[in-house]
Amino acid sequence: MPNKDFDEVVGLIRKEDSRYEVGAYHFVRLGLDHTIKNLKDDPDRETRHVSGQELLSGIRDYALEQYGPMSYTLLTHWGLKRCEDFGDIVFNLVEWGVLGKTENDQREDFADGYDFREAFLLPFEPKSRRLKAPDEDTPANN
Repeated sequence: MPNKDFDEVVGLIRKEDSRYEVGAYHFVRLGLDHTIKNLKDDPDRETRHVSGQELLSGIRDYALEQYGPMSYTLLTHWGLKRCEDFGDIVFNLVEWGVLGKTENDQREDFADGYDFREAFLLPFEPKSRRLKAPDEDTPANN
């Protein structure tokens, strides 16, 4: 797709798959850029390829950094409700030649990454409202 810009490609993708708003595609692309930049700073990293799990982590960090407590609301507004949605967007972009992949990359790499509510809402809830784990019943943890 060398003659088409990103917005044109997203428009073509959305004609076939309208589950996600245009903003979701831009967000994933910016989240990928953020992830690559942060991974580049790791001196022990040998590969330039970003795995699905690395991208999920980078996307979460990017969302929290950019949108803070509005992350969950914004992502769900764009149609993003689970980690698999990020994978669907990535693979839509791969199919249109915007992103590359290795032979080992698959949509399932994005399965069960994290719960959206925990990832994007919990960091902003007051500690008193957070759900307690079963072992948090001791007075020292309250």
